[in-house]
Amino acid sequence: MSPVFDLSDEQGRTDGIAAAVEAARMGRCVVLPTDTVYGIGTDAFSAAGVDALLAAKGRGRDMPPPVLIGDVAAVDGLATAVPSYARRLIDAFWPGGLTLVFRSQPSLAWDLGDTNGTVALRIPDDELTLAVLREVGPMAVSSANRSGEPTVTTITEAGFAFGPAVDVYLDAGVRNGDTPSTILDCTKADPVVLRAGAISVEQLREVLGPVELVDPFAEQPPDDAVDHPADDAEGAAPIDPEIDPATGERVPLDGPIDLAKHEDPSEVTTEDPSEDPSEPEQPDHEVNP
Repeated sequence: MSPVFDLSDEQGRTDGIAAAVEAARMGRCVVLPTDTVYGIGTDAFSAAGVDALLAAKGRGRDMPPPVLIGDVAAVDGLATAVPSYARRLIDAFWPGGLTLVFRSQPSLAWDLGDTNGTVALRIPDDELTLAVLREVGPMAVSSANRSGEPTVTTITEAGFAFGPAVDVYLDAGVRNGDTPSTILDCTKADPVVLRAGAISVEQLREVLGPVELVDPFAEQPPDDAVDHPADDAEGAAPIDPEIDPATGERVPLDGPIDLAKHEDPSEVTTEDPSEDPSEPEQPDHEVNP
């Protein structure tokens, strides 16, 4: 039976955090609280640990986990071509419920799965999680539930989900975070909302200022309310296609967005922008405006 540490008292916190740090550093899985729900995590640089995490969740490499970090300074070590607008968002909303997707540093010796050269980063707003992250370093962390099942808010539920597949359980009581993080794709010149969540579009726009925020989830006006200046000409102007940020496929403006891969806490993977048929191929290190 894997040990469960009660973090409600000082000794339990000390022993539990030490045990979780040791297990994660050895490439084993731990269940820990976050500011949303419980997460299952391991050292992001342990290929064996990431494989064990995906296996515990019943998930394939096509759904890689996001990475939680304990300090903003880690961003430039893990990501490249970080746009200036993303740094403003980091200053405004980290730690907190905003996950940012960047192109990952190509020299990193890690294997998170089929990421298409991207990494999803977040600093959680939870002191217990941050205490573990600051000791271990970047951790691959996914919601503590089997794939396709509801997220868990208690350590008991996490124990039933994973059993001995997890080496250490950190019990911080009931997690009340029923709103997932907002996920924003920052690999393009204009940020794209991949999932609505804790940080509203209005809050994002206040910080972004003149930078356009692409929001595929914004309500479209009814057809009779849209001004079509070319409708009086011979044949109406066609609707310009967009690129689905999750799949990279060209779809109409009112087409579906595939969010199957974007689960809490902040799980997301994006296609490499160089594969977008509407854009010319870009070098890996080109800096977005």
